[in-house]
Amino acid sequence: MIDALLQKAGLADIAAKVRAGERLSHGEGVRLYRSPDLLLLGYLANLVRERKNGDRAYFIYNQHLNYSNICSNLCKFCAFGKEKGAKLAYEMDIDQIRQKIRARLAEPISEVHVVGGIHPDLPYSYYLEMLRAIKEERPEIHIQGFTCVEIAHLAELSGQGVEATLRELMAAGLDSIPGGGAEVFSPRIRALTCEKKLSGEGWLEVARVAHGLGLRSNATMLYGHIETIEERVEHLLMLRQTQDETGGFLTFIPLAFHPRNTQLSQLSRTSGVEDLKNIAVARLLLDNFDHIKAYWVMIGPKLAQVALAFGADDLDGTVKEELITSMAGGEAEQAMADTELIRLIREAGRVPVQRDTLYRQLVER
Repeated sequence: MIDALLQKAGLADIAAKVRAGERLSHGEGVRLYRSPDLLLLGYLANLVRERKNGDRAYFIYNQHLNYSNICSNLCKFCAFGKEKGAKLAYEMDIDQIRQKIRARLAEPISEVHVVGGIHPDLPYSYYLEMLRAIKEERPEIHIQGFTCVEIAHLAELSGQGVEATLRELMAAGLDSIPGGGAEVFSPRIRALTCEKKLSGEGWLEVARVAHGLGLRSNATMLYGHIETIEERVEHLLMLRQTQDETGGFLTFIPLAFHPRNTQLSQLSRTSGVEDLKNIAVARLLLDNFDHIKAYWVMIGPKLAQVALAFGADDLDGTVKEELITSMAGGEAEQAMADTELIRLIREAGRVPVQRDTLYRQLVER
């Protein structure tokens, strides 16, 4: 029955390659995106998802720390970044950062996720002090901090280049790198939406250097604004090529664009079909990525739960105060109890597994 449906949908040849574990091409990725047969895409993506991760669905007990939203890039799709002196602009000093960490010492947090804007004035020493302060408050904590865009900025501040800067950040406490700032690698998209931001090739080069030093990182794609399907596929294949070279990416996270309060506010939000399709196609194209994340903060917990049948094997985590999506009109809460994540996973027919940042299993729940 399923083979007849795949044949009718024009996906039989792609299904044969998926079942055989063969790599899909750019053209096949475009065909998957253009297919209206969402359930068949989910079926194919789930084959890969279960081949790699069985029925396991991961989550982490984590805390987000957005140390400042003052940013010199001011990308058109971003509601978080503000000019210095703007009404909603803020920056935390080191004592405030310590207080954020101390406030949750009683919780079993295993990761602090640190991301901010490209601040025009904060000195390089501030970032090193921040890392040291977090480690002093919670010596056992894993710090996943500073996107590739931020790291390129810190390398400029330090005047040492990316590799030497990363070595200093690691010595101060940096343990891995989040996936933000990738957006869509297409030069056309970056020229129209984030012309001041590090280029797509620049982002990938920072990732390569980090991976060469043993730092693992995540990867993302911001979809649902003005990019084409072809540009999405090109982005995914550039990530796949880099993963072939380094093996350093932990997970891929499709990020749904939230237009509210951005310079692209005239655009509509992504639909549930589009969100699930991006997760499924990513799972099918990124054959060398072990994990695909359904980030519940972006797409909401209900759709993230459904995504566990469309290629995703990870819901992220408890999060604890994430400002980037909420400032763009995200309607999901900024935090979720681990018990709620476990319930969502079990209802989806999956086995909840609490992990650390590097996907080491801490406990099966």
